[in-house]
Amino acid sequence: MDEDLSCRPGETSGTSEALFSFGVIADIQYADQKDGYDYLETQQRYYRHSLCHLQSAIEDWNREEVPPQFVLQLGDIIDGFNAQHKTSKKALRRVMKKFKKLKAPVHHIWGNHELYNFSRNYLRESVLNSKHLQDQTLPCNFARDQSPTEEASAEFYYAYHFCPKAKFRFILLDTYDLSILGRDPSTKKYQDSLSLLRKKNRNENLNSPIGLAEYQFVQFNGGFSQDQLDWVDEVLSYSDKHQERVVIAGHIPIHPRSSNGVCLAWNYKDALAVIHSHPSVVCFLAGHLHDGGYYLDSHGVHHITLEGIIETPPESNAFGTVSVYDDRMVLKGGGRVPDLVMHYRKDHNAIVSCNDTTDSAVQ
Repeated sequence: MDEDLSCRPGETSGTSEALFSFGVIADIQYADQKDGYDYLETQQRYYRHSLCHLQSAIEDWNREEVPPQFVLQLGDIIDGFNAQHKTSKKALRRVMKKFKKLKAPVHHIWGNHELYNFSRNYLRESVLNSKHLQDQTLPCNFARDQSPTEEASAEFYYAYHFCPKAKFRFILLDTYDLSILGRDPSTKKYQDSLSLLRKKNRNENLNSPIGLAEYQFVQFNGGFSQDQLDWVDEVLSYSDKHQERVVIAGHIPIHPRSSNGVCLAWNYKDALAVIHSHPSVVCFLAGHLHDGGYYLDSHGVHHITLEGIIETPPESNAFGTVSVYDDRMVLKGGGRVPDLVMHYRKDHNAIVSCNDTTDSAVQ
């Protein structure tokens, strides 16, 4: 931990009635093929059964007395194997057919597997572009928001924010804004990303972290452009001024203690510097690392890396529902996802209550 913050199992002091709730799910990675293993051949992956897990999660959300107001799909909705077998569109249709049964809207984040299957231009015109759900109130057009003309260019980033309730804002980030995945090689961002990646990673296999000083510089990760970080800074400044609570979500974790040292955004330090300069941020949600993770940093920001559906055995599951209160958020996990009570910081102090540990870093 960054500082001495107490862990109080089971404590849920404060208001008893939730203001609203939302669902979270990550790394479904559906493919119509038999079970296999990850690239290290150590973790089993359940490609077909991931669709069953998604269906079970949707049924659970729909059964709730008060269904979640929305669901965050944290990226990697179908697996990269679909691109190899030319089944990407078919696989996506099957997953989206399940999501259509959900009684709440879904906010989609793009991960590396979206970019293995589709170009960014294709994704922008697809059902995985949920930007139409963005906040339509006064602050939606900050100076650095992308106009339709700019968005049509090859350099756009996919990020937006929305307010499900007064005083609460959610920001969805593009953690592959800097990346060689899904971008046209002729674009400046592709060239800049390739140059940075080759500078940091001299391996023949750019997905290998072996021998790297900074393990996160592998091809299956990505990062943030300065334009996107400046945009986030403006949105958070507005939230600070109006005393909002902000939850940020992206596919890749941005804190090394909520990940494994490899699955991190390339320039995670730059992202943390922006977030830590704003007292409005209470949580960062990510996927990507299928084992999951959690860390409460010294600025009182809760970093949750959600366990992945794809590596969840048939007898379990991996999703959650987050209930939002005036003083805390409560994650009720399903299957492999642990329960968690996350109190908001007060003058840069925060308290975490976790269900099965006395350490704020959970791997």
